[in-house]
Amino acid sequence: MKKSVYALALGTIIAGMTLTSCGSKEQKLDDAKQNLQDAKEEVKVAEKQLNPEYVSYRAEEEQKITANETRITELRTKINKPGKAPLDDWRKKRIDELEQKNAELRSRLYGYEKERSDWEAFKSKFNSDMDKLGDDFRDFGKDKK
Repeated sequence: MKKSVYALALGTIIAGMTLTSCGSKEQKLDDAKQNLQDAKEEVKVAEKQLNPEYVSYRAEEEQKITANETRITELRTKINKPGKAPLDDWRKKRIDELEQKNAELRSRLYGYEKERSDWEAFKSKFNSDMDKLGDDFRDFGKDKK
């Protein structure tokens, strides 16, 4: 008797779940459209919440990155002049490294918009890395043996 009651209760629960989960395709489509609209509104709100300091910071740092690109171009021009072959190869390698670091900084700068991590931590780390790159540019002419 208990088994039949349990079987009947279980059957009723399964039948109820099946009937309530079967919605029309139109209803599912309407729900999906509403979810999409909600997501678009959330993106608009998130864009408005973008740290206003970031916009000016990005412009300043973009100028520094562009200046670094100009330095790299100037260094490549100097390296193409005749000189000591072993140092020229070493310098070309260093210029490539500087160019790569500069490109990484640019991608991190624009990647912040997508990540939106802790602003102060990002800014501190980015400034530190930018300073290291500036030091690398200053130390470029020095031979490191």
